[in-house]
Amino acid sequence: MSLHILKPGLQTTIQDGGRPGKLRWGLARGGAADTVAMALANLLLGNPASHPCLEVTLTGPEIAFTTDMSIAITGAHFELTLNGASLENDTVIRVQAGDRLRFGTLQSGARAYIALAAEFAIEPCMGSLSTHVIAGFGGVAGRALEAGDQLPLRNCRIEKIRRLPGAYRLDYGNRPLLRAVAGQEAHHFLSRAQQQLYAGGFTVSPQSNRMGIRLDGPPLPGENLPQQVSSAVCPGTVQVPPNGLPIISFVEGQTIGGYPRIAHVISADVHRLGQLTAGTVLNLERIDAEGARKIQREKAHLLMKLPDLL
Repeated sequence: MSLHILKPGLQTTIQDGGRPGKLRWGLARGGAADTVAMALANLLLGNPASHPCLEVTLTGPEIAFTTDMSIAITGAHFELTLNGASLENDTVIRVQAGDRLRFGTLQSGARAYIALAAEFAIEPCMGSLSTHVIAGFGGVAGRALEAGDQLPLRNCRIEKIRRLPGAYRLDYGNRPLLRAVAGQEAHHFLSRAQQQLYAGGFTVSPQSNRMGIRLDGPPLPGENLPQQVSSAVCPGTVQVPPNGLPIISFVEGQTIGGYPRIAHVISADVHRLGQLTAGTVLNLERIDAEGARKIQREKAHLLMKLPDLL
């Protein structure tokens, strides 16, 4: 029982919930770039929310199945076909031995997730199957999948056909809004620098990756910023280097940084970073810590009640 990778796409990797709790040792969490999209695909199949799956980035793969099983695809919208017949996101799909799944043109978003009603028969690394792309470990030899790879499976099963309720279907067609709280050094920036950050004039740079989302636009003024020692950063931290162009730390980002931290994307919105493509115009909205906690509780509650709705 296996998946046969006929065409790998730009960067298709095995991902799960990553390796949380290891920042103190210099190891980023890693894992899925969009944890909500991954959770939705897994919950459709009755899996735990962070069950290992395939993360597809910008250009999708072509995959042959050697056994009968169920799958689900969420996140970015591609033109999808199974043996030439069109498929949709957000529903349980039954595949049979010999079937071929193909990803075509990307329509919206950046990353899709293929969840399996099965387990990868692969040895975990530091408690996770997630591929740390930049450091080169986990997954399949620490790399993106390549044509010819055979991914061994076990415990394959068939699930009943069901769809995500409308309120849970992700839409990436609108200009993204990222909510943020003040960063540790926000008070050192001029008020006009903070106003500029939240005015919505930045776009996502093509130089962005799983380590960080780089922003292009008018540089933020940085007059009289004090020198600082390297300090903790984590996914969502917005740092401002000397060139004035913000960098948002992401899932494989460094664990300490020496640039002032002007803001921090709230935990409930960090997953949205995983769906940004080059040239996307961002809106940043400043909220307070209590507002951030409220949004996080509400999003967690939505995911918790989803299994009862399926």
